[in-house]
Amino acid sequence: MRIAFHLNGEAIEIEADPRQSLGDAVRAAGFTGTHLGCEHGVCGACTLQLDGVAVRSCLILAVQAEGLDVVTIEGLEADDLKAAFVRHNALQCGYCTPGMLITASELLESCCLPDRAMIRDHLSGNYCRCTGYQAIIDAVEEVALARHVAISGARL
Repeated sequence: MRIAFHLNGEAIEIEADPRQSLGDAVRAAGFTGTHLGCEHGVCGACTLQLDGVAVRSCLILAVQAEGLDVVTIEGLEADDLKAAFVRHNALQCGYCTPGMLITASELLESCCLPDRAMIRDHLSGNYCRCTGYQAIIDAVEEVALARHVAISGARL
């Protein structure tokens, strides 16, 4: 089947099997930053944005993306968040990192200043076997505080 959608801001048209997952389709289109882990929607490694919502791309059929906006880690505009992950060493093996960044970005877009409990809760569906999560939470919290200060002019 021919499927047309926007991938990282660019209109594309791909050929996809009706049963092909969106994760497989974006990887076949050359965007290999979306990692496929469990392929059961449990680990969160394949998370990407579909019309601004973080979704498990292993559970979405490529045909369901017809006419929608898909953003992978390669198209995620969150340089401050990516840099904070590096500063806090929140990406050891890197396998979960794209899904963590997409999920954290969704939280930061929906909530100006989430507390640590909110961050933990929002990221709870993304598994990481390397970092112990503390560095990830630290990175997200740092960005949330910095963005809050930038928007409100508040002082920390």
